[in-house]
Amino acid sequence: MSDIIATSDGWLRHGARIYRCALGKGGCKPEADKREGDGATPLGRYPLRQLLYRADRLPAAPQARLPGRALMPEDGWCDDPADPAYNRHVRLPYAASHEKLWRDDPVYDVIVVLGHNDDPPIPGMGSAIFLHVARPDYSGTEGCVAMALPDLLDLLASWRPGDALQIARGDGQKP
Repeated sequence: MSDIIATSDGWLRHGARIYRCALGKGGCKPEADKREGDGATPLGRYPLRQLLYRADRLPAAPQARLPGRALMPEDGWCDDPADPAYNRHVRLPYAASHEKLWRDDPVYDVIVVLGHNDDPPIPGMGSAIFLHVARPDYSGTEGCVAMALPDLLDLLASWRPGDALQIARGDGQKP
């Protein structure tokens, strides 16, 4: 068991492997200070819960020792703190505020659901914190951690049960 460590200065490390990553456009903040819609990535240690992927865009299912399934157009994630399904998978159409997981861009072609604010979800403390595909310019996320698709697939292949994603403050130095 070893942690995957993402730092606020945009690097992710797993064992000897080092990757570039993008984090929240609102920076990183302590988990206790994370709020819905603040665009911040929560600092802390989070288990990798589930893998979701676009089977229509990948040549094969990602190699991972993680429960997973192919996304469907009706997959969504509730981000409404007042809704009972807050920070949970929902089927679209859905009446409360939600995020569509089936996107036109490739950002959600591979999603790893992180165990942030999910056991149980506390309304307003942040939802849909994922590890997903980065935009080509590594621009900031809405609070997630994002990597280039080849790097994410490589990371998933090296992940072992019990590994978690540790989001920590960086020291400003490239590893």
